[in-house]
Amino acid sequence: MNGTAIKFIFFVVLVGAAYLSWAFMIKPANKALEEQKAAMTARLGKLAELQRATAAARDLDKQLEQLEQAVKFFESKLPPESEIHKVLEQITLIAQSRHLRPKSISALKTQKSSGYIEQPLKMELQGSFDSYYSFLLDLEKLPRITKIRELELKKSIEQEGQTEAQFIVSIFFQDNVG
Repeated sequence: MNGTAIKFIFFVVLVGAAYLSWAFMIKPANKALEEQKAAMTARLGKLAELQRATAAARDLDKQLEQLEQAVKFFESKLPPESEIHKVLEQITLIAQSRHLRPKSISALKTQKSSGYIEQPLKMELQGSFDSYYSFLLDLEKLPRITKIRELELKKSIEQEGQTEAQFIVSIFFQDNVG
């Protein structure tokens, strides 16, 4: 065999060894590396999703805490049902301090809802418009939840500058039962 044939055979053996190395070593290693990269990418995606869920859970915790504080605030504005006479007394004192004369005060049917009781009171008062305005401002400053509805204001026929008001004031209380 001459030198060229030996060189050609050596070249073919060398190319064959390179191909066999690529086919049996490098290609499987690259395939395993790609699978590991895909698994890592999937894990990173799940980790990012978990971080978003954790952040959302923190936001929900914060919102729940804010809602609990709001409920406590409104409950503090709801006196127990046993204090209805005190609230009625406060409203009457406010009316008298504003020089309003009570014509009639009557309790309407109590309305129960989940967690609170609404006690509507129908009131008829006489006095000046400025007195009504001051009365409503003072009523608004009470440390409890009240609501005025069906307010009707009429000019008094008998006395100049005097008016008659008829309205329903609702007072809200805690429902101790449930």
